[in-house]
Order: sequence, then structure tokens, then C-alpha cells
Amino acid sequence: MSVGIRPLGTRVLIKKIEVEEKTDAGFILTNANKKAPQQATVIAVGNGTKDEPMEVKVGETVVFSQFGGTDIDYDGETYTLMNQSDILAVIE
Repeated sequence: MSVGIRPLGTRVLIKKIEVEEKTDAGFILTNANKKAPQQATVIAVGNGTKDEPMEVKVGETVVFSQFGGTDIDYDGETYTLMNQSDILAVIE
């Protein structure tokens, strides 16, 4: 699933999972009223370091810190590049 971006060190490239949010009354929330997504699919991982080996793998779904990472627009898609330490959990 190579996209042409190779993270270095302990960085991880993710693609956020957009979830359509509805209120209890059935109204769909606009982007201005939505929380930022906190789940993503891992697209690419760095090689890690001697002190911090990589714990996430390509294809896993992860939960990450709400304000972690840097958004990157590449080849018509938006990805987020972040440190592995900003990933809180792997969804199994």
C-alpha cells in the first residue's frame, strides 16, 4: 500500500477515518460542528530506532491524540504524519 511517502525514524503515516455524525434527532452535523476524527488506518511506518522499535504495522486501525501530527496533501489525498508516541492504541 505504498503511496510514495516513506516516514523516517519513529514516524507513522496515517489516513484519518471520517465518520458521519448524527444527532439523536437524526440531523447530520456539518464539518464546523464535528470533532476531529481520532481513528485512522496506518499507511506507512518508519524503521524505528534502537531506543524505540515500531509497534504499529501498515493496515492497522489506530486511535491517536486529537491534535497530533502534521497534515500532508499528496497526490490528491490528505494524510497525517505523526510520531508513533502520538498513537494511543491499536483497534483489534
